[in-house]
Amino acid sequence: MTVTIIGSQLGDEGKGGTVDLYGEGADVVVRYQGGDNAGHTVVVGDETYELSLLPSGVVRGKTCVIGNGCVVNPETLFDELDALRERGLDPDVRVAERAHVIFPYHRRLDGIEEEDKDEEVGTTGRGIGPTYEDKAGRRGIRVGDLLDEEVLRTRLEYVVPQKRAVVEDVFGKECGEELDIDELFETYSGYGERLAEEGMTVNCGDYLQSRIDDGDEVLLEGAQGTLIDIDHGNYPFVTSSNPTAGGACTGTGLGPTEIGQGEIVGIVKGYATRVGSGPLPTELAGVEGDTPGYEGSEAQPLSDAGEREEELATYIRDEGGEYGTVTGRPRRVGWLDLPVLRHATRASGFTGVVVGHIDVLAGLDEVQVGVSYDLDGTEIDTVPPTTEEWGRCSVNYRTFDGWPEVDWDAVASEGYDALPENARDYLEFVESELETPLYAVGVGPGRDQTIVLENPTT
Repeated sequence: MTVTIIGSQLGDEGKGGTVDLYGEGADVVVRYQGGDNAGHTVVVGDETYELSLLPSGVVRGKTCVIGNGCVVNPETLFDELDALRERGLDPDVRVAERAHVIFPYHRRLDGIEEEDKDEEVGTTGRGIGPTYEDKAGRRGIRVGDLLDEEVLRTRLEYVVPQKRAVVEDVFGKECGEELDIDELFETYSGYGERLAEEGMTVNCGDYLQSRIDDGDEVLLEGAQGTLIDIDHGNYPFVTSSNPTAGGACTGTGLGPTEIGQGEIVGIVKGYATRVGSGPLPTELAGVEGDTPGYEGSEAQPLSDAGEREEELATYIRDEGGEYGTVTGRPRRVGWLDLPVLRHATRASGFTGVVVGHIDVLAGLDEVQVGVSYDLDGTEIDTVPPTTEEWGRCSVNYRTFDGWPEVDWDAVASEGYDALPENARDYLEFVESELETPLYAVGVGPGRDQTIVLENPTT
C-alpha cells in the first residue's frame, strides 16, 4: 500500500504536519520532487522542526528516501542531518542515485535569471529551476556521479565552461568559485565520499518496490502545490517539477498502478495563500513587494473597504503564521478557492482531503468561499488553462457565518462533533463540492491538534 500526500493549492498547505501525523503508521517516507526550496514545519510538543529537503517523516524516526525526482543540495542535506543529530534524533535517510545535484553555479544563475526577467517568478534563489533545466538538457550531474571521481570530473569539465560562458557572455557578470572546476570537484567528491561512507545511496524504484513487496507501508510526500505544478499550474509562476500524483510515479520509480491503487490525499488550507507573483483570484490584500495580479500595478491608496481587507489579511497571516519556512517572506492571503480545489482533485484523483488551519479563521464574523469564476462573461467552476485567463477571473462567493474561538486542544481530543457547528457546515460544504471524503481536520500546528476521521496508513 502507498499513501501519497499532495498540496492542493499553491504550496504551504501544511503537508509536513499531515505527513508527520500519518507517518506514524508508515515504514518509509519518500520525497518525490522539489529541492531545498520546500519548507516543511513539524511541531512535536514544545519542539519545532523546520525542514527544507529531508522528508517530514524523519522526525518520527522512519526510513526516509529522497527520490530521483528531487534535486539535491548536498550541503543542505548534511546540514539538516547534522542538526537533527544534535537534537538527539537518529535519522535514517537514503538518497536516489538518479536524483540530480544542485551546484553553486545553479544558485548563482537562479539569482541572475530572476533579476533579468521582465516578470519575476519569485523563486527562492536556491538553484532549483536551473538544476531541472540541466536535467532536461542532459547536462546534469546526478548523485550517483558523485560516487565516481572520474565521472564527476568529466561531467564538470563538460558543463562548467558552458555555465561560465552564460554568466560572462550572456549576462555580463563576473565568475567566482562557483565556476571553478577544481574547487567544485574537491567539494563534491567529498560529498560523494560521505554518501558512500554512510551507505545513503539507493536505486530508488527497486528499493521502494522491495519494501512494498515485504509488506511495508510507503508514504509519499510532495513539495509545493498543484497550482505551481509545471504542467498543471499557472505557468510561468510555477516550480520546475510535478507536485501532482503523476510526479509521485516518475519521481520514485514506482508504477502508476502502485500509486493509483493506494490512497492519494489532498491537503487543503482553510483559506488561500501564495508567495510571490501571479494571480490569486480570492486575494484579500497584497503584500508589499509582491504582485497582486498577473500583470501587476502600481500601489494605489486604499479605500475603506480595502483597508478592512488589508486588516483581515494581516490578521489571518499573523494568526496562521503565514511566513515562508525557507525564506521568511510574508504570504499573500485570500479566501478558500473551490475552482482551485476542483482542479487539484481532478489532476491527482484525491481519495480524501485534509483541511487545516480551521482555528485560524475563528473569531471572524463571516467566512467566504470562492465557488466559481466569471471569465469574460461566462461562469466557470475550475481554473482556466492560461495564466492570463486566470488573472482576468472575478470570483463568485458564498458566505458562511463565522465560528467562535474555542479550546482547540479540547476539540482535538473530543473529536469532530466538538467542532463549532458553523465550522462543520463550512467543512461539509467543501467535502460535498469536491465529492471527496474528509479524512482529517487541523485545528492547530501540533501533532495532537488534528481530528482524524480516516487514517489511510493504518
